[in-house]
Amino acid sequence: MKQILIVSLIFLLSSCQESISKPNTQIDFDEKFKSLNLVLPELSDPVANYVHATHSDKIVYLAGKGPKQLDGTNITGKVGTELTWEEGYQAARIVGLNQLAVLKKQLGDLNKVKKILKVTGMVNADPAFTDHSKVINGFSDLMVEVFGEKGKHARAAVGMSSLPGNIAVEIEAIVETY
Repeated sequence: MKQILIVSLIFLLSSCQESISKPNTQIDFDEKFKSLNLVLPELSDPVANYVHATHSDKIVYLAGKGPKQLDGTNITGKVGTELTWEEGYQAARIVGLNQLAVLKKQLGDLNKVKKILKVTGMVNADPAFTDHSKVINGFSDLMVEVFGEKGKHARAAVGMSSLPGNIAVEIEAIVETY
């Protein structure tokens, strides 16, 4: 009798776990982007010996991306002298769009995103600038706009003395998938 009860309990728990681990509803992200007035960029090949993302089991590691705009140019300059924190915020939002394009290409469907786990945001900042978190909020706010609660994440927002090509912001992320 104990064995039957244990087997039944294991079956019940595994059934519950499966329903918890899969998304209940599918979002039409193309429509969502239209409603938010967002456009995902086309991805270009990496400029060195790395890839946009690696995928291990249910975790996607997104390489650091900069604020490449739709016209192919980057937002450059030091936040705090050449750029305001608000301009840095917008640059971080653009990085978010670039990372969403990477996720879509890597997964085939953004409905496979279970949770944005961890974000590391680097701000090309003047040494006197101290509002790094306000800048990286541009990325964080976009993730919550797109994914809701699944977009909330752990985060680091740090200042750097420089970034490649003088880009204003670089952000990498770790994402859990279904």
